[in-house]
Amino acid sequence: MEKLIINKKQSNGLSAGFAKILLSSLLLISGISAFAKEYRIDIASSTLEWEAKKVTGQHVGTISFGEGTIQVEKRKISGGKVAVDMNTLVNTDGSGLNKNLVGHLKSEDFFSVVKFPQAILEVKNVTAKSGNLYHFIADLTIKGIVSPIEFDSEVKVTSEKLTATGTMVVNRTKYDIKYRSGSFFSDLGDKMIYDDFTLKFMLVAVNK
Repeated sequence: MEKLIINKKQSNGLSAGFAKILLSSLLLISGISAFAKEYRIDIASSTLEWEAKKVTGQHVGTISFGEGTIQVEKRKISGGKVAVDMNTLVNTDGSGLNKNLVGHLKSEDFFSVVKFPQAILEVKNVTAKSGNLYHFIADLTIKGIVSPIEFDSEVKVTSEKLTATGTMVVNRTKYDIKYRSGSFFSDLGDKMIYDDFTLKFMLVAVNK
């Protein structure tokens, strides 16, 4: 039976080789951590405005972001997941309409806020267009239903802060919100509500 014999010289060589591998691994990890950063949503500084249209007019209002993080590599967004607090939905186009309209929007005819208090946006892909303008592909979850969405956003990133601004167009029927939709009901006349609504956002996140 042969014995494996490692002399002192070989042992030193193996130790040196292991040390090189370990050092290379540590440098690689350090390099990744130097470029990859996580920015946390600044809820107080971020804004989200909605606009929905119907045949006879439109309604506008605000809603607040919830918690979320954005991943940044080499000062470019590489991923992220952001919540929207559906309980903060407010109508701002008329004080007389606010209470009834908001209550209806939170009901099962629309967003079922009691059952689904959050909407979630999860970034899947980001492509540079020109300057600070980027094209985003994301999954948007409303009422527990996930559907892809695409939009453009102007993004500015520093070592301490990230800002992203833009507008998303959301087709509500993709989330089983069909109330007075002309795509599903006929003879609605001037009671029809358009399927698309817009979300104008200014998202601010800080590197903590």
